[in-house]
Amino acid sequence: MTVAIIAIAILVVLLLWGVGIYNKLVRLRALVREAFSGINVQLRRRADLIPNLVETVKGYASHERETLEAVIAQRGNAVAAKGVEATAQADAMMTGLLGRLMAVAEAYPDLKADVNFQKLQDELTATENELEAARRYYNATARDLNTRVQSVPDNFVAGPFGFSTEPYYEDVDPAIQSAPKIDFAG
Repeated sequence: MTVAIIAIAILVVLLLWGVGIYNKLVRLRALVREAFSGINVQLRRRADLIPNLVETVKGYASHERETLEAVIAQRGNAVAAKGVEATAQADAMMTGLLGRLMAVAEAYPDLKADVNFQKLQDELTATENELEAARRYYNATARDLNTRVQSVPDNFVAGPFGFSTEPYYEDVDPAIQSAPKIDFAG
């Protein structure tokens, strides 16, 4: 009788322990998904700014058609990307193209002095800062989940319940791991 009670008590403790681990893993997975959503929000905000920026540049630099068309085309790719890796790749391409667009703008002093262009540039800078913060938050939550999923004893619960590691948000091209440098000082 005592052995049965002890066995039942051990099973109850193990069950409660497993439920606690499961709940922590569910919470971490939700945080990773929320963090990735934050990246997408900032990418969409940046994508919404781009047409206004391109139209402003067009007025001053109409012969730079190739760069302007490439930025607009990549905007669509960036918004349509699915998954962490595809989104990171589209984000890296857009960052590079925005750098090219700003280089075009450098050649036009009147454009650099345009109030609308300055406002758009300020918005873009703020968005890039928010995007960088969202990337860091995502990677931190992915790290926390990955650590739990791979650590003993949590991995005994994670595997059977379908928890897996999440990829880190990494730029494809190490040269563009930060916002494009934009210098409007003459």
